[in-house]
Amino acid sequence: MTNFFELFKTYDWDQTKASIYAKTAQDVERALAATKRTLEDFKALISPVAANYLEQMAALSQQLTLKRFGNVLQMYVPLYLSNECNNICTYCGFSLDNKLKRKTLTPIEIMQEVMAIKEMGYNHVLLVTGEANQTVHVDYFKKVLTLIRPHFSHISMEVQPLDLVDYQELKPYGLNTVLVYQETYHQEDYKKHHPKGKKSNFEYRINTADRLGEAGIHKMGLGVLIGLEDWRTDSFFAALHLNYLEKKYWQSKYSLSFPRLRPFSGGLEPKVEMTDKELAQLIFAYRIFNEEVELSISTRETPTFRDNIIKLGITSISAGSKTNPGGYVVEPESLEQFEISDERSPKEIAEMIKKQGYEPVWKDWDNALA
Repeated sequence: MTNFFELFKTYDWDQTKASIYAKTAQDVERALAATKRTLEDFKALISPVAANYLEQMAALSQQLTLKRFGNVLQMYVPLYLSNECNNICTYCGFSLDNKLKRKTLTPIEIMQEVMAIKEMGYNHVLLVTGEANQTVHVDYFKKVLTLIRPHFSHISMEVQPLDLVDYQELKPYGLNTVLVYQETYHQEDYKKHHPKGKKSNFEYRINTADRLGEAGIHKMGLGVLIGLEDWRTDSFFAALHLNYLEKKYWQSKYSLSFPRLRPFSGGLEPKVEMTDKELAQLIFAYRIFNEEVELSISTRETPTFRDNIIKLGITSISAGSKTNPGGYVVEPESLEQFEISDERSPKEIAEMIKKQGYEPVWKDWDNALA
């Protein structure tokens, strides 16, 4: 396979979905008992019948996470640089067809935001933008990375997919991690949700992780936007993607996130609702399937859910997040990309983590645990 899209084309969505829903209790028990788990085992763990095994799955997920990651939780925070975007996406507050004031932070404004983030205690930041090649392009990213690199031990980025040469150029500027969510692996529905802009190119987006691997990026983040399509089937394809990448680009590390569709200005109702219990099942399933992958939970989720899930498979958690450019100090009232649910401060989250017998880590694993 030259890239993931070639492998992806060998799978049929409807057949894959049917095979997940056909899994039996025996399949789940076999998956739980295995020492090395396959993609078929993962299907069993995300199947409806696996809901009857949540206690066993939770215990195993906790055990495997402690074995690999210990009792620490990495904390991170997003820094939104821009809400300018050339794409129309049905679920996003930054969509081109939404009437809102567009803003891209200047160097002075970026440093104001950086200082606010540093005061919270963070040494790891996630840079986020809309997808607007005319304003938030590679040269802009180079300037931003040069500006903030002295202040953080680890810099992640969640921006538009770039070409291989772009990632190769950004790596020496301190880019450690890139997150690129497929949103949904359902190719036909993907087009419905992305009718305009470069993001409408399904094949280019799905092969972004291959370009990251070829560029030697330290860590990549995968995920789907839960609610756009059947979450079990979408999650299987994310697992397939992860499995492919780990084998081909074994020197890179990987993370998975679980964003559920949240309200925004203009609002898209989820096609499929996912309960808290189902989200917990999915997190357990990924951990049992893959002991090495980092699993992240964001402020989209409620305080109660986040408090209960951190000991059961999660390895990183955001706190104090603002999802609008300048949200920390520069322009706190501007429109957010989506509504957050957990509004507690980083300090409050850190205290909650400590009360559960875990240690909050304010920078990336490699540097923190060296």
